[in-house]
Amino acid sequence: MSKTVLIIIISVAVLFMGMVGAGFFILWNKISQMPQDPSKVAEMAVEEEESVIGPLYSLDTMIVNLADDGGKRYLRVTMALELSDPDAVATIESRLPQVRDAILMILPTKNYDDVSTTDGKIALRTQVMEKINRLMTTGRVNNIFFTEFVVQ
Repeated sequence: MSKTVLIIIISVAVLFMGMVGAGFFILWNKISQMPQDPSKVAEMAVEEEESVIGPLYSLDTMIVNLADDGGKRYLRVTMALELSDPDAVATIESRLPQVRDAILMILPTKNYDDVSTTDGKIALRTQVMEKINRLMTTGRVNNIFFTEFVVQ
């Protein structure tokens, strides 16, 4: 055999052994992270159920002027409301004008500095969610997802 064939065979063998070792390492980490106590398995199942997203209700795009000096900036936002249960969808649909009005009363009070940061968007999300939940008779809004958020 020539030296190049021997080098290629050794390289393939080393690469194969490295891949097998990495596979065992990953498998070992997954197995060691599994809970041994059956009650912890139930807790993991509860956490997985909590991560399931409830029914979503998409709102139309809203465009408002921001409260900056000169009034030259505007906000274009589209939201999806995560609801607690399917019955809440009927409540949102029946109160849609009130929901849109509540959101449109909050958005124009913000200025660019309020909505340009991540913390500002989170605060806006919380404020809008609290306002909508006050209007809800059945169910509640668990989260708001901004599907479009443009400040110009």
